[in-house]
Amino acid sequence: MKKYLTCILCPMGCSLEIEGEQTDCCFEVSSVKGNSCNRGIEYAKKELTAPTRTLTTTIAVTGSSIKLVPVKTAEEIPKDMLLTAMEVIRRAKCSAPVKCGDVLIFDLLGTGVRVVACADAPPLFPC
Repeated sequence: MKKYLTCILCPMGCSLEIEGEQTDCCFEVSSVKGNSCNRGIEYAKKELTAPTRTLTTTIAVTGSSIKLVPVKTAEEIPKDMLLTAMEVIRRAKCSAPVKCGDVLIFDLLGTGVRVVACADAPPLFPC
């Protein structure tokens, strides 16, 4: 069985042709063609067996002129958890001050992955 992907690990965007077998649990990769580097091979294997993503979104802030602070997961999470993770983060709130790099959620959905602020949210009335 053949599958086709575009590698997203570098700007080259290689068109990958992956051959393998679909088993009960996953797709077992036997060969990858079209990659310009070894990262393409690793990307294809991971994407077809256990895809993950870094999640970027926002969290509501109280006590600041900034109403939303951009956040991201500190590590990738399983792709099939993205919608549930978005729902958890959508319900989350934090209070100013927030500094870039602050951990706003310490263990997202039991994955051990932290959600961190990507910008500052200063308080309305600084001390």
